[in-house]
Amino acid sequence: MKKVAFYTLGCKVNQYETEVMREKFEKSGYKAVNFEDAADVYVINTCSVTAIADRKSRRIINKAAKTNPHAVIVVSGCYSQTSPDEVKNNKLVDIVVGNNEKNRIVEIVEQVGKDKYSEVSDIMKVEKFQPMSAASNGDKTRALIKAQEGCNNFCSYCIIPYARGPVRSRDEDDIIYEAKNLAQAGYKEIVLTGIHLTSYGIDRGGAELTDLLIKLHEVEGLERIRLGSLELTSEMERVAENAAALPKICPHFHISLQSGSDGVLKRMNRRYTSEEYALAAEKLKKAFPGAALTTDVMVGFPGETESEFEESLEFVKKMGFAKTHVFPYSPRKGTVAANMPDQIDEATKKLRAAKMQQTADKLARDFCEKMVGSTANVLVERKIKDNFYEGHAENYMVINVKSGNNIKGEIVKVVIKNVDKKGLVGEIAQ
Repeated sequence: MKKVAFYTLGCKVNQYETEVMREKFEKSGYKAVNFEDAADVYVINTCSVTAIADRKSRRIINKAAKTNPHAVIVVSGCYSQTSPDEVKNNKLVDIVVGNNEKNRIVEIVEQVGKDKYSEVSDIMKVEKFQPMSAASNGDKTRALIKAQEGCNNFCSYCIIPYARGPVRSRDEDDIIYEAKNLAQAGYKEIVLTGIHLTSYGIDRGGAELTDLLIKLHEVEGLERIRLGSLELTSEMERVAENAAALPKICPHFHISLQSGSDGVLKRMNRRYTSEEYALAAEKLKKAFPGAALTTDVMVGFPGETESEFEESLEFVKKMGFAKTHVFPYSPRKGTVAANMPDQIDEATKKLRAAKMQQTADKLARDFCEKMVGSTANVLVERKIKDNFYEGHAENYMVINVKSGNNIKGEIVKVVIKNVDKKGLVGEIAQ
C-alpha cells in the first residue's frame, strides 16, 4: 500500500482542503501517515499571505525531500497559485497544483508520478464554487465546513484575491447536507470557514450568511456553530440582530482590524473606520454576552508614522481584545502597497510589533482573569496528562479541567477557578 503525507500551512480553509485531499487519497488506496514518516507522496498545501509563509513553504519542501528523496513531492495552495514558475523551478518539486485543481490531485499524481508537471489555472476567471466536501475532520469534536471561496476587496497589501480569485459561494443545500453528515458522525461543533465569509451569497444575489446560520440551527445533533475569520460588513450587524434566533452560535468573533489608525486603514484600502469597527464590535458583544473578540493587527505599514502607530495601539487597548495576532507588514510582489513610498525599516517594525504584542498579551490576560468565577460549557478535545483534559469554551478560550472519567468529546459545564501560564483552569460543576 502506497503512503501519503500532508503538511498544511496557513488558514482554516487550507486545513479543510487538506482533509478533502486526504480522503481522496485514502479512497484511492493510499495510507495517510505523519509528515515526519517515510511516504511515497508528500503533499504540501501552502500559504502565501506573507513572504515568511513562502519561505516556510520552501523549508517544508526541503524537509520532505530529505525524508525520502525518491518520493513524489506535490506542492499545492496559494504559493503555487501566485508563484507557479518559482515553485516549478524548484528542483525538489515534482508536481505543482493550483487552488482550483486540488479536487484532481490523486488523478494528477497517478498519471504523472515523478515527472515534472504543473497545472495552475487562471483563478481570476473561475466563476463557480468548486464542489468539495470532507466526510471527516480527524477526531469527533470539531469539524470544518468550507462555505465560501475568494475575495473581491483587494486590500492594498494583500495577495489573497490573486491566490483565491473572486467571491464564489457554496450551494446552501450542500452545506446543510455536509453539516447533517458530520452531526450524524458524532461531531458536536462545526466551524464555518471561507476566505471572506461575510460575503457569502453576494455572488448569487441569494442567501446571505445569516440565512445560512438560521438553517444550520435546524440540524439535529449539532450543538455549536463557530464562525471562522470575519471581515467587517453589514452582515455582522444582521448576525447581531438575529442573536436570539441563533443560540448555537459560539460567542467568539475573529474580526480582522489590521490597524486602529484611520489614516493607515485608508491607505490599506480597508472599507471601514476605527469608529465603525468599534460600533460593530459593541453590537456583537451586547448581542452575545461573554463574547470574545479576537483580531489581527499589522504594524509598520508603508507610511505609518509614530503617531499613527500610537493611535492604533490606543485603539487596541480600548477594544480589550481577548487575543490579538500581531505581525509586521511584509511586502508582497504584485500588490499596491509593495510600491508605496515611505516603507518602514525592519528595526522600527520589530520594535512596534514588540510593543503591540506586549499590549496584546496584557489584554489576553485581563480577559482570562475576568472569566474567573464564571461557568462555561467546554467541549473537551484531548487528554493532556493523567486526569487532566483540555477543551474550548463557547468563546474559544482554552480551559483545562480535571476529571477521573474519560470526558473527551463531551461538552461539560465547568467553573473557572484560576489562570495559569497556559490558560484557564476549571472544575466540573457539581
